[in-house]
Amino acid sequence: MAQRRKKQAKRSRPEEDDQPSKADSRADAGNESEETPSESIALPPGQRVRLPGRGRIFIRDVAGPPGAPVVLLLHGWFASGGLNWAMAFETLSQHFRVIAPDQRGHGRGIRGWSSFRLEDCADDAAALLDALEIESAIAVGYSMGGPVAQLLWRRHPSKVEGLVMCATSGEPVTAGPVARLAFTSFFSAAAGTARLGQMATYVPVSVAGTLVRPLERKAPPLDVLFAVAEMGRHDLRMLLEAGVALGRYQAKDWICEIDVPTAIVVTTEDRAVIPEGQMHQALEIRDVRIFCVDDGHTAITDPSFAEQLRRACIDVAERAAEAISPGLRARRRQRMEHAVDALMGEFQA
Repeated sequence: MAQRRKKQAKRSRPEEDDQPSKADSRADAGNESEETPSESIALPPGQRVRLPGRGRIFIRDVAGPPGAPVVLLLHGWFASGGLNWAMAFETLSQHFRVIAPDQRGHGRGIRGWSSFRLEDCADDAAALLDALEIESAIAVGYSMGGPVAQLLWRRHPSKVEGLVMCATSGEPVTAGPVARLAFTSFFSAAAGTARLGQMATYVPVSVAGTLVRPLERKAPPLDVLFAVAEMGRHDLRMLLEAGVALGRYQAKDWICEIDVPTAIVVTTEDRAVIPEGQMHQALEIRDVRIFCVDDGHTAITDPSFAEQLRRACIDVAERAAEAISPGLRARRRQRMEHAVDALMGEFQA
């Protein structure tokens, strides 16, 4: 077991070049107009951080109060750090240092020709904390960010003080085997076509506009224009491969092992990640508390969601402060795994 975990942590495939690329330049276009999408939202400025051997990652970093705990915000599929968490930066920064990266292929995230893997996103997050000299953080995942947060805990337990998982589950695509196969097959075929056609391209503005239509009832026009601009930076091929990764993702065999304070923010009217699936993961985790939001999968775009997210993060931070350090907890777990491996070896002898 210990050897398997160790191998998993080493499987991430580094990017061939961590210098600025044409993709970086294209994704950076329009920085000035993007930083303040409307009078109602003032995004924190962004910066690029070099992750040795992996690439350059784009983040938004808000200092928060002196000595405050760190929350690492991991956005959802088809979003970006700025787009996903725009309504939450100000509220959370009153209590925490807030760091929100753009994940691989999304916004101005890391680009590369290797296939998109959720494990690589988790390893990027761990490398980012190292680059910023942050020992550990509370990982907050929304939708696709939930599996990334779970994998960050599994692959780099010493980096995670606690988990807050919103509108997500340990099995994001909860359809039966046939429907799951159809889902992954569709995105695999589309991604393969994009790769063969060398479509390291960006989502067309017309397509991005269609994707953000559900936001129009909540967001003023300038915010919708901002969402279109952010989605226009996505790498289409990597987004399609992210769909494949989400379709295949299952944590049911190990999610019960999560041993850090956890909060589940359930979106009770969600049609993308069904509420029953969100609740089910709460039953599997020992130290968990549930917060409910009566909204759908785009709840994060509503300013009221930020307050419930704040409550969940503070709850986890308070429990984490009373727990043993992530590093000590990881060492204890490693010793336990070695002991189990030794016992299994004796039984098999």
